[in-house]
Amino acid sequence: MGQYFGKQYRLLKTDDFSSVFALRRQSSLSFVQVLHSPDNRLGHARLGLVVSKKVAKRAHERNYMKRVIREWFRLNCCELQSYDFIVRVRQRFDQSESAQVRLQLSQLMRRL
Repeated sequence: MGQYFGKQYRLLKTDDFSSVFALRRQSSLSFVQVLHSPDNRLGHARLGLVVSKKVAKRAHERNYMKRVIREWFRLNCCELQSYDFIVRVRQRFDQSESAQVRLQLSQLMRRL
């Protein structure tokens, strides 16, 4: 994938999100919940993010959490199966806990 997180690696449309939510295949740990759909027939994994205002009131906090997850996905997507993933943040985290979040993402996404 290289250094770029292009549109082909993102879930952008409501229908894409809805199909993953409809299947309800999920795993979760303390910080994140991962929902996934089986093979998307594209040959690569795609990522969708959900960070609600209930988790973090301020936009810069939500943006930081999304940035950490996108960066982990960008670096590890070639090792993942060609699924559609939605990562939902369950609990607010900051820089001191970002390493733990990356570890949880590894555990959840590679286990599928």
